[in-house]
Amino acid sequence: MTATLGSRLGDAAALLARVVLGVVFIAHGLPKMTDPGGTAQGFEAMGVPLPQFAALLGAAIEVGAGAALLVGFALPAAGLLLALMMASAYFFAHVGDPLVGGFELPLVLGAAALALGFSGGRYSVDSLLPWGRARGRTEAAESVSSV
Repeated sequence: MTATLGSRLGDAAALLARVVLGVVFIAHGLPKMTDPGGTAQGFEAMGVPLPQFAALLGAAIEVGAGAALLVGFALPAAGLLLALMMASAYFFAHVGDPLVGGFELPLVLGAAALALGFSGGRYSVDSLLPWGRARGRTEAAESVSSV
């Protein structure tokens, strides 16, 4: 019974973290989406190759994968895309910056997105789909066999 309660609390915590992180990524992506020209100019100033394309791609990843993370759809892909986005943010905007006041935000956002992408909990759209059901049965079987 304790394992079940712990599992449910872990799933609830993962849901809360996914919602918060998804909202943060969407909030950072929407300005890029509403002003792709300004975003492209900023990217060009940072030395991002193909700044117009990168602006559109960055906006699509932050909004699209942020929304996918929020609802728990295609979690591994969403987490990986967001982590790669934050790696590129580090590479183009924060190389040489100190940890505090520098690159801690992309570091934490990228690591959290990657972690939640591979352990996003059962309260997700993925858990309703065929690839999520098999994993849920395996975890339930493991918790029963460990009792």
